[in-house]
Amino acid sequence: MIRVRLRKAFPPKGFSLDLEFQAGSGITILFGPSGAGKTLVLESIAGFARPDEGRILLDDDILFDGATRVHLAPQARDCGYVFQKGALFPHMTLRENLQFAAERHPRLERHRRVNEMIERFRLTESAGRRPHEVSGGQRQRLSIARALIGGPRLLLLDEPSQGLDAPLRAELYDVLRQVRSEFKTPILMVTHDLEECFELADEMIVVDGGRIVQCGTPRKILDQPANIDVARLLGRFNLIAAEIRMLDPGRNISRVKIGEHELEGPYFPGHLKGDRVTLCIRPDQLSALPRSSRPGQNQMPAILERAVEQPYGVRLEFAGSIAVSVGRAEFERMRETTEWMIEFPTASMRVL
Repeated sequence: MIRVRLRKAFPPKGFSLDLEFQAGSGITILFGPSGAGKTLVLESIAGFARPDEGRILLDDDILFDGATRVHLAPQARDCGYVFQKGALFPHMTLRENLQFAAERHPRLERHRRVNEMIERFRLTESAGRRPHEVSGGQRQRLSIARALIGGPRLLLLDEPSQGLDAPLRAELYDVLRQVRSEFKTPILMVTHDLEECFELADEMIVVDGGRIVQCGTPRKILDQPANIDVARLLGRFNLIAAEIRMLDPGRNISRVKIGEHELEGPYFPGHLKGDRVTLCIRPDQLSALPRSSRPGQNQMPAILERAVEQPYGVRLEFAGSIAVSVGRAEFERMRETTEWMIEFPTASMRVL
């Protein structure tokens, strides 16, 4: 278990880090945009950066305490660290990189650990080569093996999939799942890739501007973003200006006006009639259909501006910055449509 409470200011840049969280077993991911302070959190835990104040505990051992001026050196913190670029020794073979990382162990134990890591991380055939002579996936596996060989109590990874193509990224995810199941070492990882969070994270911490803005499982955060800023960071939502025209708690319904059109929504606790709000709804929760199709109660006309091909379907982009995701076969059936309707399912409508 890692418990973190830290503050660090950078006056010339107008940026400050001020957050508190804890992470237990499994994989916890710090998610957020570039410059949010995610890497600085890892560096503070590892001892590469010193916070201005706060406290960092690993299994109740104090790594940093601003009040008592405790600041353990990186090598005394029992943390494994995987840097963005791997930071492997280019003049050493893969085996020698591992040997160097295990040098604090007795010779026989070091030999055993190196051989075990080479076998576990499928590096046997390339163990005698140098990092530039092997694939990106092998270098990444070596970086993780090297961080684990000393038996750390916490593994820190700074955007480990950066620069990897899709097959190598999938291979990395398999390796990290293997680490989670076999080593039982808690993992704290940085990314700005939401799909990576869904692939790996047991817990997700959203960081923006040096602050934590939401915590939870990836599914919970995607289904219930805490505010507009989180929804924008996730990058998966239509954010539509609207006005609440009616609220009926007895029937658990509302009326919401978008432009010149009114739609039925669920009751929105904490809001009043006349409130100007932002409707938050994902493209996959909406439906697009020809205007000549079945009439519906929760539909509004829309002008299609473009259709964007995607790996698993088509993204329809309508005037007013409203997007709808549809299957490719479904789109082919509607390709000649000139007049469109967008259907809003009541249960999926949320306001922020």
